[in-house]
Amino acid sequence: MTGLGGGAAAPGDYVYFKSVVPLHKISGYRVISIDVPQVWNHHEWIHSFEKFLDSMNIHHVHICGTSLGGFLAQIFAQYRPRRVKSLVLSNTFLETHKFAAAMPWSPLVSWTPSFLLKRYLLTGIRDGPHEPFIADSVDFVVGQVETLSREDLSSRLILNVNVASVGSLSLPDSFITIMDTNDYSAVPRQLKDQVNERYSSAKRAVLRTGGDFPFLSRPDEVNLYLQLHLRRV
Repeated sequence: MTGLGGGAAAPGDYVYFKSVVPLHKISGYRVISIDVPQVWNHHEWIHSFEKFLDSMNIHHVHICGTSLGGFLAQIFAQYRPRRVKSLVLSNTFLETHKFAAAMPWSPLVSWTPSFLLKRYLLTGIRDGPHEPFIADSVDFVVGQVETLSREDLSSRLILNVNVASVGSLSLPDSFITIMDTNDYSAVPRQLKDQVNERYSSAKRAVLRTGGDFPFLSRPDEVNLYLQLHLRRV
């Protein structure tokens, strides 16, 4: 991204981020990054993700999810336990009641203009000042949100506020790693603590800072913890 004046990239710009963070390739693991499709409830998510795995001829997976992605990963592990070998959960939650209560207008999401949905989605991201790499990660995510269609935005918001909670998992705690940041994130500390209490014997990976998107702002640390997790399980 460039500034309005088209000047040189500076900390906080994605161009700057790419210029100072080299591309790393890690051999030995097959990694697939997915976007949540346009689904309107959690059961649709389960079926769509399972169909995706079938289409890729993937029978078992290790899932890493952040925030809503971590919640959906747990839901999938609950209802499709034979397919999930392990979980890495980052800045996530067990239930959506708090988000639903904070969004009483959720029944109107499907009719809400795109610019209002984007504005609401971005209100959870803390305004600066940030450390440079956290600012870069926020800049990147904001740019990605701008590319989403109204339907994509509506779907993600609805998944976040449809009242639901994660039930009991058959996956042992020893196959779960909880990777949280100790600074600000949009997921309240109370909800993150519930995850730690539920999986009390899970491995802990604590990042001193990293904000909402540690996989972007702290990629070296996150990759290290992911490799340690996969070697262990």
